[in-house]
Amino acid sequence: MANVDRELRSRLIARLTGRFGDLDLAEDALQEALAQALVTWPESGIPDSTEAWLTTTAKRKALDVIRRQQVLHEKLARLHLESERDPQPTGFADPADRADETLLDDRLGMFFACAHPTLTPEDRIALTLRFVAGLTTAEVAHALLVPVPTMQQRIVRAKKRLSTLGVPFTPPTADDLPERSAGVLRVVYLLYAEGFARSSGAAHVRDDLTAEAVRLARLLARLLPRAETIGLLALLVLTQARRPARIDGDRPVPLADQDRRLWDAAMIAEGLRLAERAAGSPEAGPYAIQAAIAAVHAEGPDVERTDWEQIAVLYRLLEAVDAGPVVKLGRAVAEGRAFGADHGLRMLDDLAETSLARYRPYHVARAITLVELGDAAAAAEAYRAALELRGNSAEDDYLTASLSAVTDPAPTVD
Repeated sequence: MANVDRELRSRLIARLTGRFGDLDLAEDALQEALAQALVTWPESGIPDSTEAWLTTTAKRKALDVIRRQQVLHEKLARLHLESERDPQPTGFADPADRADETLLDDRLGMFFACAHPTLTPEDRIALTLRFVAGLTTAEVAHALLVPVPTMQQRIVRAKKRLSTLGVPFTPPTADDLPERSAGVLRVVYLLYAEGFARSSGAAHVRDDLTAEAVRLARLLARLLPRAETIGLLALLVLTQARRPARIDGDRPVPLADQDRRLWDAAMIAEGLRLAERAAGSPEAGPYAIQAAIAAVHAEGPDVERTDWEQIAVLYRLLEAVDAGPVVKLGRAVAEGRAFGADHGLRMLDDLAETSLARYRPYHVARAITLVELGDAAAAAEAYRAALELRGNSAEDDYLTASLSAVTDPAPTVD
């Protein structure tokens, strides 16, 4: 069914899984409903609401499977299903199937199930792309640079784990929501981060991954309009607004060198509104603070006239709630801009014995700071350290050129 797009497919999968609690059953039932449509619709015509028709038909197909498995009474008792009262598929939508509240609950439940803490981060991203974003297994494999058979095995294994643990495909309770929502937000954030700067491969960015992450963030903000979901969306929108200036040919362009006239003004305006909304909430947390940092960058006419002191203050606030090494790196860079490169280098050197020693951006930040201080030899050493760590080929080319610039600078003309 080529005309059933992935958005509709993901909604139907979420609805069926929320009703039956079984991803495999939901997928099989939907496939049977689609096959039935190929037979029925040419004779009876396309129904007014294809979504309602497919939903009703898939539910009936799922019940047939349950009957064949001889567990009908157990399933009916748990799910309160009364198959005899289900309407026959017609050309008219079932109002219950179109209820926005039910749909929102189904999609939100799928989000939380796919980001369950018992799954590995890789499996969470794969399941979210497969069942929330609605990508096919082949598309997920392509997006994550994994062979299709490997991705098939990963998804099967993850689904089996959810089934074995009895993970519900429903939103968590109000008491569990703050803890569980952090995992969902993290999945979307990591997906965007991988598209923003690939961990491997030839290209520096993957626009399909960043676009999908923004789309998922929009959906999540609609399903769960809280400060942190709005903050995450604001952060991604503001970051994505810089995309037109981030690449020159195949090479990445650092923020300081970007032509800000190329930034997407409409996305910046949207991101600023969202960031202000998130920051104004008493529930504002790490993503809302990161969005505020991105907003200050967006408002700066250039790197020199950016309010680095405000960014440094925001990083201190962020470190108070998330003291991770990457946050400490961001604070060091911001304070170096605000209070001088010497100050920034001291802060960077204080982080040398942390896990950041294995993080390429850390060495790049040191190299740039050392160049500003006129220490070409130390900067070259930092660039070499960065090149020894894993990254994409486009980034390698940029770092190689930067290394050449400090080891073999262009001759001066008298």
